Amino acid sequence: MRHFTTSDFDFALPPELIAQHPAAERSASRLLDGSGPEPVDRVFRDLPGLLRPGDLLVFNDTQVVKARLFGEKPTGGKLELLVERVLEDGTVAAHMKVSKKPPAGTVLRMDGGFEAELLGRWPEAHGPLFHLRLSGDAYALMAAHGHVPLPPYIAHEDSAEDESRYQTVFARHPGAVAAPTAALHFDQALLDALAARGVERAAVTLHVGAGTFQPVKTESIAEHVMHRERYHVPQATQEAIAACRARGGRVVAVGTTSVRTLESWAQSGEASGDTGIFITPGFGFRVVDALITNFHLPRSTLMMLVSALAGHEHVMALYRHAIAQRYRFFSYGDAMWLARPAGVPASALGCWCPCTSM
Repeated sequence: MRHFTTSDFDFALPPELIAQHPAAERSASRLLDGSGPEPVDRVFRDLPGLLRPGDLLVFNDTQVVKARLFGEKPTGGKLELLVERVLEDGTVAAHMKVSKKPPAGTVLRMDGGFEAELLGRWPEAHGPLFHLRLSGDAYALMAAHGHVPLPPYIAHEDSAEDESRYQTVFARHPGAVAAPTAALHFDQALLDALAARGVERAAVTLHVGAGTFQPVKTESIAEHVMHRERYHVPQATQEAIAACRARGGRVVAVGTTSVRTLESWAQSGEASGDTGIFITPGFGFRVVDALITNFHLPRSTLMMLVSALAGHEHVMALYRHAIAQRYRFFSYGDAMWLARPAGVPASALGCWCPCTSM
């Protein structure tokens, strides 16, 4: 098998193709059908025609929180926090942008009139994040005083449009600092059309972290340390996957976060936990048969994931087509429809996952 390096997942993208705002209507985005040998240009609302009765769409129902908080040190120096996760005891783990990092014990004055006490590093003394205690309920303070954590390649400050559109219509569980962007294209009319088509729906939860935007900095893929995110696969979803397998349907992941959740569950046997799964070409998929996904950053772990599912050469050819046809890229951009090579479902490849034992 070919040995891939990070450079194999690089490509040149004209900056003007990075979408700065969403399409006027969610389902009016373009959809690049990459399920066959040649690309086909479609519109996202064409999706029901690409699915079959009995297929199962698996969505990520995480909710993006207004995780960007601004404030200042006692000295008056300005700072920004990006809350990565709220911990079980109500404290938070956050990224901090500041000219000089304050020591543990410092009480930060935050915009909105609340305080954040710096407890140290998380998860341990030399952890990558800062551990803080806010002077109130973290979710309530973020909702009242926070800002939408837009990706670094979106140039404008967050607005009312972002608060509405950088969120799926079925978001339920707060905890993400980035949206599961493939799901942003679904509106109620499209969901109704899919139901009328006989396509089933199920949900998982993966709280997307800021690490999703990080490029792989090592040329050797094996040297990359994957970020970790919290996930949960409900019992109802496990049963829906088992039923889909029994009737011969396809499990279609809506977004790479759904892929990571489902394959983490299959790999570990654990329905809930923290996952650092790193899916690269050669990965043995156990659950996912097809994928709906946006276009991803070059040299990113997500480029490696989609290449693992649909084939590296095929994916890179689709990206060249998308650039030539002026598709819109990244979080507010257009989408792709990908299937496993030759349409072979994971279940036909000796799949093991917890659903098979039900």
